[in-house]
Amino acid sequence: MNKFITLALIFICCSSSFSQDKNAAREFWNSLQKLCGKSYEGYLELPKEDAQFGGKKLVMHVRSCSDTVIKIPFFVGDDKSRTWVLSYKDNRISLKHDHRHKDGSEDKITQYGGTASNSGQAGIQIFPADAETAALIPAAAANVWWITVDDTRFTYNLRRLGTDRVFKVVMDLTKTVENPGAPWGWKE
Repeated sequence: MNKFITLALIFICCSSSFSQDKNAAREFWNSLQKLCGKSYEGYLELPKEDAQFGGKKLVMHVRSCSDTVIKIPFFVGDDKSRTWVLSYKDNRISLKHDHRHKDGSEDKITQYGGTASNSGQAGIQIFPADAETAALIPAAAANVWWITVDDTRFTYNLRRLGTDRVFKVVMDLTKTVENPGAPWGWKE
């Protein structure tokens, strides 16, 4: 039953007729802009056990904001390789994953993600995998990412349709933490 609910949610949210407020993407964007320059700690909610993320300190730093691009480095313990890159264009938001090595060079698996098929809602944006992602990572062709934001929480989520793969990180927006150093590939 849970799979049917997930599929229904994705279908509804990805439907071009779903968004009643054509400014919802802008409202979501403005919510993220309010976080700019701040860092927050969070936790892995799903899966409960994960060798790569489990038991490690998780911090996001809304480090760089412009009218069209927001970059959010995501630190997993001492691993500073990940940055979520959100772009705003024509009332649509795109999500890309920028992965770097310690020397700053791009990982061979980087710049994957997708673009919302509509303006979404003010508190949630959904990003189905794009063609570039399908070509780069064929197994990720059925990926759907979504980000939620409200006054107390930011969540980053992944569902690989057709599998049991679910990933969810929850960041506590009620208190800031000290800004971490630069992610790999960035200059201070």
